Amino acid sequence: MTLSDTLPSPFISELMEIEPGWIDYNGHLNMAYYTVLFDRAGDQVYPLLGFGADYAATRQLTTYTAEFHVRYLRELHLGDRVRSSFYMIAHDEKRFHSFQELYHEDGWLAATGEGLTLHVDMSGPKVTPMPTEIQARVAAMEAAHAALPRPDGIGRTISIHSKLAKR
Repeated sequence: MTLSDTLPSPFISELMEIEPGWIDYNGHLNMAYYTVLFDRAGDQVYPLLGFGADYAATRQLTTYTAEFHVRYLRELHLGDRVRSSFYMIAHDEKRFHSFQELYHEDGWLAATGEGLTLHVDMSGPKVTPMPTEIQARVAAMEAAHAALPRPDGIGRTISIHSKLAKR
């Protein structure tokens, strides 16, 4: 049995509940808090990869988000409960590409989040290669997730699809 055989495919977070302070004047979840939910789910998956608060405190190494793209597909409201998937799409020695889906507990898709994360030496701070054992865990998760169907929406760009926008 390999490490990739023991990793959840994909990783699925615990249920998370929408908090009262996250609701905007339109009566639904403010856009910023979709990212909070994706981030909290990332905090749940990070220990499997060797990252997190202990990693930062003991090794002075951490991760920084370089880019994160959210697609808002369906409104969430106060009291809704959601789970987030986490797919490891690709990696190299200094960064990884992930994709997440935010599902309502009833099963419908509320949002997706796609990120590029950098591995950082906190003393710089500067982007630096991941230690060998961390790279192995990231590679194992990527291998475990490579066998899954590719989630819809990976690599989407922002654009207006019309004749006027093509000028």
